[in-house]
Amino acid sequence: MLSNPVFRFLLVSRCEGVSFLALLLLGSVLSRVSDINLVMPLGIIHGLLFVAYVLLMFDMRTKFGWDGKTTGLAFLASVLPFGPFVFEAKMKDRIFTAPVAPSAA
Repeated sequence: MLSNPVFRFLLVSRCEGVSFLALLLLGSVLSRVSDINLVMPLGIIHGLLFVAYVLLMFDMRTKFGWDGKTTGLAFLASVLPFGPFVFEAKMKDRIFTAPVAPSAA
């Protein structure tokens, strides 16, 4: 399943979205109202997932022939809370069912 580029992108996209929400809600709120500070560990996890998301986004652009608008929307989705979930819901039928572009070998 991990060899499927769509599955990889969706998995990382969802994890990145959840990690961003956890960073905003758990990290920020808990550090302000208590002595628990989760910003650093959650920030590291989210940062790694963000980098993986961007790399997989460019992989999807190459393999599925995404245009600049779709790639830009995917990137914008990565920096907005709930963005990855909205992007997936709006683009799933149109983008993820497209045939894979032939690789240049």
